[in-house]
Amino acid sequence: MNFGPGEWIVVLVVVLLLFGARKIPELARSLGQSTKEFREGLEDGSAEGTKETEGAPEPTEATAKDTTTKDTTTNRDG
Repeated sequence: MNFGPGEWIVVLVVVLLLFGARKIPELARSLGQSTKEFREGLEDGSAEGTKETEGAPEPTEATAKDTTTKDTTTNRDG
């Protein structure tokens, strides 16, 4: 479904009527700032994720298999 030039003009006129000429630049600016902050957040999150995994030791076969914990609260001897 592609939009032709006529459809785009109709969409722009409807947006102009809904929001007004003064509000459109504010909306565009707000959208741009939100996009910028979102990208920065993604970059910060990925940078923190690599920092956390850089110093972590590689899991060994013994630590990967032994994930159970011993229950020391029960005494079966009587």
